Amino acid sequence: MQKTKKKSTSELREGYTTGSCATACAKAALIALITKQVQKRVMIHLPIGKDVEFLIEDCNMGDFEVTCSTIKDGGDDPDATHGAIIQATVSWREDGEIFIDGGKGVGRVTKPGLPIEVGLAAINPVPRKMIQTEIENVLKHFEIEKGVNIIISVPDGEEIAKKTLNSRLGIIGGISILGTRGTVVPFSNAAYMASIVQAISVAKASGCEHLVFTTGGRSEKFAMSMFSDLPEVAFIEMGDFVGFAMKHCKKIGIPKVSLVGMMGKFSKLARGSMMLHSKGSQVSFEFLASIAKECGAANESIVKILQANTANEVGEIMRELGCKTFFDKISEHCCKEVIKHVEGGLIVSTAIYSMNGELLGKAENIDAY
Repeated sequence: MQKTKKKSTSELREGYTTGSCATACAKAALIALITKQVQKRVMIHLPIGKDVEFLIEDCNMGDFEVTCSTIKDGGDDPDATHGAIIQATVSWREDGEIFIDGGKGVGRVTKPGLPIEVGLAAINPVPRKMIQTEIENVLKHFEIEKGVNIIISVPDGEEIAKKTLNSRLGIIGGISILGTRGTVVPFSNAAYMASIVQAISVAKASGCEHLVFTTGGRSEKFAMSMFSDLPEVAFIEMGDFVGFAMKHCKKIGIPKVSLVGMMGKFSKLARGSMMLHSKGSQVSFEFLASIAKECGAANESIVKILQANTANEVGEIMRELGCKTFFDKISEHCCKEVIKHVEGGLIVSTAIYSMNGELLGKAENIDAY
């Protein structure tokens, strides 16, 4: 069977944000309300400076309101909202105001720390501004001085939200309407880093002074069992962005962090790599061999380490030797490299787990390098 060639990053297709979809639906609904004509397509201006036409899948005309919907196209980004129906219902109001709120499937903010006030619908500032601007332009074009109610809905939003971190961030009842560019860049580092910043901010606003960072879902499961006294909001998936996450913690005054992960990623961190993706850093078997030698490993084991293919293989060699000190030293190096990277000001702990959930080694409460 022939394998499908994986697309390069440059070949990946951009999509559109929930904010862009909501804006398009709101504009189409208002035009339909004014003209009494069903809208099939609508053009909106994106924050990145280009105009894009959206297909309106449904335009439901009522006597006093219009609901338009479109299907979110996330491009080649594996986003939970790809294919979701985004809707906007528009009606008149007599006070001249433009009122934007969330309906079914749009979450509501219940915790501080987000760029939206507690109690409001989770429609972020840029999408709100996009909707506001497009509505103002339509009203000006048709020379109408009435106000407008705009309700953004996502029929399956509550179910989709279960695949996101919204509930942990205190966004209850649905998804968020997001987007700063208007487009979705596939596998965007900027988007992931923005989610880390948001999670840290919510944890800080919730009063957390000890945050636990993991490289993925499996390590987070181990972390939650290890720090069962901490609230869920204190656990943050940093992915490969260790340096970025740690610097932001220092910036906003988080005093204590714990890092939980596995041998593969943390063997890179222990050597000073603050970006753990395979493209950004490589495992140094010479470094791992030097740590093993410090721990008293025999020459035969050192040779095996130098000939290993992966850091996990090195971990297995040392685990079979019963050398817990090796993993403790790797953990200590991780802590010290983080502190060096942020130039002090953090208390750092590290724990390394095996793939099956065995705690291999740890270093606790290190504050100097």
